[in-house]
Amino acid sequence: MASPRATARLRPSPLSDEQGVVERHKQAAAQAAAELVQNGMRVGLGTGSTVAHLLGAIAARRLRGLRCVATSPATERAARELGLKVEELDEVGELDIAIDGADQIDPAGWLIKGGGAAQTREKIVAAAAKRFVVIASAEKAVQELVPPVPLEILHFGARCTLDALSPARLREVPDSPDGNLIADYLGEIGDPAQLAARLSATPGVVEHGLFAPELVSEMLIAGKNGIERRLGGKRDQPAD
Repeated sequence: MASPRATARLRPSPLSDEQGVVERHKQAAAQAAAELVQNGMRVGLGTGSTVAHLLGAIAARRLRGLRCVATSPATERAARELGLKVEELDEVGELDIAIDGADQIDPAGWLIKGGGAAQTREKIVAAAAKRFVVIASAEKAVQELVPPVPLEILHFGARCTLDALSPARLREVPDSPDGNLIADYLGEIGDPAQLAARLSATPGVVEHGLFAPELVSEMLIAGKNGIERRLGGKRDQPAD
């Protein structure tokens, strides 16, 4: 008979259980989004842990004629390893669909994105897509957005830029895919539209991680009761 100490070592911790549930929810949201991709589509691929599930789900479908655009070098490498064709956005042009994760989703459809330091490319790809689908596990759906809000800023005058946005700080991560600094705005968010306008108007800010509902076609949020589908404000949505 195993000792109580040995039995305790074999029993998964509550944190491990919770992480496992979250990963299953990420997988479910990714699988639901992968089913939206069809032969011959031009597909934008986001960045992050939920998108990692998406890449495998798309590759497993063995679709023909896909042309993919990646928002980060990590996504590009992973997609190529799975046999997906990855090209530059300017070569592909307008995308049929783009799929990406989110750090937070509020009830009005505002997102915070950029935990993976690729928010500028993610926003460009979202805007270039006819249909932008956000995938997330249930804990990413919040009642109110809270800081931090990721920022991509220029090296030149970085301290002045951060001072203008105080409280803000540089993040101890590698630069963005395009060589700019990654920082976080740490102040109150309040009205996301007003903060987004302020961040965009601050000299030195290349882009920020607040994504307006108008960029989003739909959100697939996976939880214990299955997939919740929320519509966004992007006008070019396919008919059901």
